[in-house]
Amino acid sequence: MKTHPPARPRILLHDPTLRDGHHAVGHQLDADQLRAYAIAANAAAVPVVEVGHGNGLGASSLQIGRSKLDDATMLTTVREALTSSRMGVFMAPGWGTSDDLKAAVHHGADVVRIAAHCTEADVTERHLGVVRDLGAEAQGVLLMSHMTGPGHLAEQCALMLRYGAQAVGIMDSAGHYLPSDVTERVHAITDAVDVPVIFHGHNNLGLAVANSLAAVDAGACVIDATARGFGAGAGNTQLEVLVAVLERHGFDTGIGLREILAAADIAANHLMKAPPSIDPIAVASAIAGVFAGFKRPVLQTARAEGVDPVDLFLALGERQVVAGQEDLIADVARQLKAATR
Repeated sequence: MKTHPPARPRILLHDPTLRDGHHAVGHQLDADQLRAYAIAANAAAVPVVEVGHGNGLGASSLQIGRSKLDDATMLTTVREALTSSRMGVFMAPGWGTSDDLKAAVHHGADVVRIAAHCTEADVTERHLGVVRDLGAEAQGVLLMSHMTGPGHLAEQCALMLRYGAQAVGIMDSAGHYLPSDVTERVHAITDAVDVPVIFHGHNNLGLAVANSLAAVDAGACVIDATARGFGAGAGNTQLEVLVAVLERHGFDTGIGLREILAAADIAANHLMKAPPSIDPIAVASAIAGVFAGFKRPVLQTARAEGVDPVDLFLALGERQVVAGQEDLIADVARQLKAATR
């Protein structure tokens, strides 16, 4: 009698290259760039390709950067290129609105993530409900998740589940975690909810792949990763590396290795001037626990005010600034400058 090898556990990889990657280029990707990568990701059978301004739907602004294309153009361009992959979008209440969600689903978004600061899941209630009413898959994610403990994260994820989220999880927005941090938090969340758990890593300490593997081993089954790690600061979990690591670890991603390696080359050649790297500023951002996307404005402000960018990151960390508070960077820089006179 023939025996068949046991089925390997399936991990769903969610690819925000065309959203988080926007941080690295000032939100200036054009339609040809979006299309080229979307076609390559689709050919590799990437399950979900996320697109949009780096900070999500409705976020294009003078404060955090205007995108080259409006949301509708980005979504339409990518939707046309995806014949099998699903299209994802991201929205943080306060930047985006219910109207933005309706427009995104109208333009073909299949998966919609609603994000909140790690202690403020209650702000997702209305928008998760809107997404469910629109018929798209609703997911809830907690930003800057290192800023509270495992038990509180689990409680916040349970709240989002109650509001209608069909998957919940955490983002290591500052690249602050060690694998043990991830294990503890994901275990707490998987114990508290009965839906898929999400993990999104950043590579400021060079641990994004290791942290993602720790998340999988702790029970997460939706993992974010971008081609060549294209993303804010030191970049995200590197997608093509993670595919290979998960395959070696005995997990099935459904993604073709040769095809995702080709997509990584498309990303390197068409989307970025250079792949992300771990520089001293990225390390300072991680240690300070400050959003990786602050790198560009911190460097610009530090040069303008004549202060050390590492000192500026550490001072911002002491004040526990979060995305959306970019206007505080100049204030803190001036305070540092005055203190050294």
